[in-house]
Amino acid sequence: MVKLIWPEESARAAPGEEPRFAQSGSNICLDFHGDPAHAQLVVFSDGNHHMALEDALRAFVGMHSDVGEIFYTTTPPRVALQMLRAGCLHIGNLRLAMTPHVFISPPQLLDSLVAEGRMTSHVPFMRCRGVVLLVKKDNPKHITGVADLLRDDVRLFLSNPITEKVSNQIYTECLRRLGMQQGLTLDFLAHAPGQPNPNKLIYGEAIHHREAPQAVVDGQADVALVFYHLALRYQRIFPALFDFVWPEGSVGDQACDINYFNAGLIGDGGAWGKLLLDFLLSDTVSQIYQAHGLLPAKP
Repeated sequence: MVKLIWPEESARAAPGEEPRFAQSGSNICLDFHGDPAHAQLVVFSDGNHHMALEDALRAFVGMHSDVGEIFYTTTPPRVALQMLRAGCLHIGNLRLAMTPHVFISPPQLLDSLVAEGRMTSHVPFMRCRGVVLLVKKDNPKHITGVADLLRDDVRLFLSNPITEKVSNQIYTECLRRLGMQQGLTLDFLAHAPGQPNPNKLIYGEAIHHREAPQAVVDGQADVALVFYHLALRYQRIFPALFDFVWPEGSVGDQACDINYFNAGLIGDGGAWGKLLLDFLLSDTVSQIYQAHGLLPAKP
C-alpha cells in the first residue's frame, strides 16, 4: 500500500524547527490549517480548492503582515456547516471551538446561512472547469471515457452521496449526461446511496479530495471522477503516481455540470473579514486560482 505524503498547507510557512506529530494511519490532520488559539482571521471553506486558497491566503498575509495568524478549514461543506451551527467540531479526541469570519461554499449552502441570519449576502467567487478521469501513471488500463467504466476490469471511485452530496450529484449527473450522449446506460449508478455494486463502484467516506487519489494509488479503484483542478493538483505533487484524461465527449467544461462557490461574511466579518473578502475578488486571487486550474465565477 502506498501512503500519500501530502505537503503541509498553511497561510504562513511554519518554521522548520517547530516539532511535528503525525501518523498517516491514525493521527493526521490535513484540512485544518494554522493556529486556532491565536488567529485573528478565521475562514471556513469547502475543500476541493484548498491548494488555491492556501496561495491566496499567503498572498493576503504578504500584503497585510499585521493580520497575524489565519486559521482556515478546507472540509466538505457539510462539515463546515455543522461546525458553524454547533460552534465546535470534534476531530478525534480534539474539540475545536471556532466561529468563522469568512465562509466559502457552494451558493445554495450559503443561501441557507442567509436564511438563518448568520450571513447578510454572498458573492460569486470561483468555479471549476469540469471533471476528469483520474488514473494511475501512464493509464495502465487505457481508460479514456465513460464506455470504459462498463468494462468488467474497471472499478470507479466517487465521492459519498450522503456525506458529500453536492459533489456526488455533480459527478453522477456528468456521467449520466456523457452516457446519454454515447447511448450508454450506466446501471451501476442506479444503486441506492451507500449500497453500490462493489465490483463496479466504491464511495469515499467523507473527504473525497483526499480519498480519491489514495483509492486509485492503492488499487481499490482503477479510476476516480474528480474536478479537473483536483486532478491537476495530484499530478503536480505526485507526478510519478497519477495521470488524468478528459472523458470522451467532454471538452473542458462544456459537457459536465460545473461546481460554483461563493464567499460571504459571517456577521460583520470581524476586523479582517471585509478586507479579505475584497481581496478574494481581486485580479491577484483570480490569477492564483487560474494557475490552479479554476476560473472566476461570473456574477
